[in-house]
Amino acid sequence: MSLAITRRDLSAEGLRGHARRCQDVQQACRLLALAFVLEGTSRTEAARAGGMDRQTLRDWVIRYNEAGVDGLHDLPRSGRPPRLNAVHLAELARLVEEGPDIAVHGVVRWRCVDLQAEIKARFDVDLSERQVGRILGQLKFTRLSVRPRHPQTDEAAQQAFKKNFAGLVKEALPATATAKPIEVWFQDEARIGQKGTLTRIWARIGSRPRAPRDTRYESAYLFGAVCPERAVGAALVMPYADSEAMNLHLQEIGRAVTPGAHAILVLDGAGWHTSHTLDPPHNVTLLCLPPYSPELNPVENVWEYLRKNNLALRIHDTYDAIVDACCKAWTDLLATPQRIASITSRRWAELS
Repeated sequence: MSLAITRRDLSAEGLRGHARRCQDVQQACRLLALAFVLEGTSRTEAARAGGMDRQTLRDWVIRYNEAGVDGLHDLPRSGRPPRLNAVHLAELARLVEEGPDIAVHGVVRWRCVDLQAEIKARFDVDLSERQVGRILGQLKFTRLSVRPRHPQTDEAAQQAFKKNFAGLVKEALPATATAKPIEVWFQDEARIGQKGTLTRIWARIGSRPRAPRDTRYESAYLFGAVCPERAVGAALVMPYADSEAMNLHLQEIGRAVTPGAHAILVLDGAGWHTSHTLDPPHNVTLLCLPPYSPELNPVENVWEYLRKNNLALRIHDTYDAIVDACCKAWTDLLATPQRIASITSRRWAELS
């Protein structure tokens, strides 16, 4: 039986190049075996190099002669039909996204064992917990930590705010800003202190890693603001969160705005953000978010990033140590403008 390669569009080196770039390990082995054949290596050695026998190598030579490199892929296998069809998978995805109803399902979060029972009840299909987990992975689900949502959150108000953002900005801007470039800034503050936060770390499976965590209560407030379009920020560390501290931060933001431009500063409705004693600089206009909508403020992502990468797992012996840690964390963030843009940019907040 012949093992001759009749295609000459690729040399042995060309086949090896395809093997280096190939993401399919099996196809890469077949390419290397064919490269050995073209170089004159014995058929037995070429087959052994590709992890196959001579008969299998012959079959792949035939496939290569007929279809080239694409012919070295594994053909789809018919096999047994999937236990869950497309309709079942769509229903399962909807069920996972909506989450369980405690009154109906008796649980507050889905586990594989819970979904196993639901699949049996809804589709009369028996699956193991491992099979359920594999199907969830195929549907692009994974286990994530949730963030809190206030029970009075108004989803409709949030959507309206995002949809009408450009109009709200236009209404809020003073007449003196009409002909000026407009910068969109976001502002928030975070309490940083001795009673710090924990975060995820790499550890051995099955272990319970330990990390230091203080139990004292000394703290400071990190006032932060970012402009996603320019990838810059302005911050102050203050002992209290009040109107006086907010005024100082507004002045700091005003100094960071591009000369000749005007900033629209988006912030939540905290008391010190709406106080009648606030005195924003001439180049800053405030725009409040809908009530109970922290998820619309990208500075929340900044706090999450800083806590996980700079401020967690720390012991601060004094208030000054807390201040130094906050300043160092913010300075490090400003040194990576691409990260600021990445975690704070929101398409709904783009005015151009």
